[in-house]
Amino acid sequence: MNLADCYLQVRNRTELICSPLQTEDYVVQPVVDVSPPKWHIGHVTWFFETFILEPYAKGYTAYNPDYNYVFNSYYETVGNRVIRTDRGNLSRPTVAEIYAYRKYVDEAMARFLSTEPSADIKELLVLGFNHEEQHQELLYTDIKYILGHNPLFPAYDKDYAPAKTKPVANGQFIKLQEGIYEIGFNGEGFCFDNELNRHKVYLNEFEISPNLVTNGEYLEFMNVGGYRDFRHWHAEGWDWVRNNKIEAPLYWHNIDGQWHYYTYRGLEPVNKEEPLCHISYFEAYAFAAWKGLRLPTEFEWEAASAKFAWGQRWEWTESSYLPYPGFTKAPGAIGEYNGKFMVNQKVLRGASEVTPPGHSRNTYRNFFQTNLRWQFTGIRLAK
Repeated sequence: MNLADCYLQVRNRTELICSPLQTEDYVVQPVVDVSPPKWHIGHVTWFFETFILEPYAKGYTAYNPDYNYVFNSYYETVGNRVIRTDRGNLSRPTVAEIYAYRKYVDEAMARFLSTEPSADIKELLVLGFNHEEQHQELLYTDIKYILGHNPLFPAYDKDYAPAKTKPVANGQFIKLQEGIYEIGFNGEGFCFDNELNRHKVYLNEFEISPNLVTNGEYLEFMNVGGYRDFRHWHAEGWDWVRNNKIEAPLYWHNIDGQWHYYTYRGLEPVNKEEPLCHISYFEAYAFAAWKGLRLPTEFEWEAASAKFAWGQRWEWTESSYLPYPGFTKAPGAIGEYNGKFMVNQKVLRGASEVTPPGHSRNTYRNFFQTNLRWQFTGIRLAK
């Protein structure tokens, strides 16, 4: 597939994700971590305009100079921007205007890609494709938060059916011997800069579960008072539980004594066999402590990943998000992509049911703050 076809494939998938939405759904921002869908579709368009068309497409005229202020996310190098908390205040530009912006940029990109770009521009293009695909996953998770906090719990797609992995029947932990293991991306193809450089780590002998923790297993923790027993929690996690009155995973609702949860199909009874989802690092740590076990480090997870099925949930690890040895940031705005966030966050490994095709690598390093749970996060235990 050539670059022009890759571009169209990525762009079309974004619009397909948004196709079940009503116009009103595009504008909502319930919390700071969730961006309105229309901001996402404008931002990923701005990325191609700002980093490809404006510097490299001869004679290109920006669609609207104000859009740099509206759709810049966090790139200090590129200029001022609407602060993240205010994205939901943008009733204008309208959804129709943003789709017109996408069409304008897509037509300019088609002209630009009619000739073979240089190797440096190709590298930027591939980053742009992967950037938009990251936002496709964010669209899925943000849309779920928006509809899942609507008092009527409307369905996003009543026919939604994620791919499922059959759990290992005996659940016997997988043992890895102590030794030196190679960690990080290796080979051809795209990776993000935080997956580099490949390096060696020494690991003590450890064991890791072949299965993710299920809703039923987590219900046991809840039923014995796990959310009311400080002994299982970090001090900061315990403060988070008490201050926010947390008593269940995100999207869970106790209705007439039975737990339900919001899915893309609407509100349904909790399925005890399904992998647990939408929990914070605080909850993952507390559950592991209650079980007398722990979370794996990201290095243990990667070393063992070929021995178990993964990809349904982003899996919390016990590793802080830090640079690998020899990590370097690219010059300019692109250098702000990952490196500036390497503080006060935990690494998640794997992928989720809404991760775009091609983003499921065992070296992929996702990262979030310890209290966040709107992503498709789950637990795999280690000892």
